Amino acid sequence: MAEKPVAERYNSTAIALHWLVLALIVAVYACMLLRENFPKGSDIREGLKTWHYMLGLSVLATALVRVGLRVFVWKTPPITPPPPQWQMWLAGAAHVALYGLMILMPIAGWLILSAEGEPIPFWGLELPALVAPSKQLAEQIQELHETVATVGYFLIGLHAAAALFHHYVVRDNTVVRMLPGRD
Repeated sequence: MAEKPVAERYNSTAIALHWLVLALIVAVYACMLLRENFPKGSDIREGLKTWHYMLGLSVLATALVRVGLRVFVWKTPPITPPPPQWQMWLAGAAHVALYGLMILMPIAGWLILSAEGEPIPFWGLELPALVAPSKQLAEQIQELHETVATVGYFLIGLHAAAALFHHYVVRDNTVVRMLPGRD
């Protein structure tokens, strides 16, 4: 019996979730950057903060689905021609860091709101607090959250730069495997 051929591209669900997470992350960052344009306590500033929380938790939910599918269901299509092993290791490390960003940052935000004693809004639901109120804990996690958010810019930029390098310099199929509408 012949073996099923390995797909040359990611499936449409993997592609859709990849680009959805990018859109959500851009929106999360945009909400926090845009809020600075409005006075503290204003409705628009508070609204942008609420959107930041809900979109961040949406990143968490989507990332957890992606991890589950990636580990248990999906097969990663091969890169053609195959890159050197050191590039594969570096790509793996970058992906672990990106998944860490997508999972740990929203959890940190959830912890911050919990420690501040604030409600945790999620599309009409109020999620339970993860910790008891503690101003000191909230401030510590907030500082870490902001630092990792800055690192996130570099991780995302590195991911995009590597993709462009593979597409335009190496000329392999790294990017094409994740582009929509190429079936």
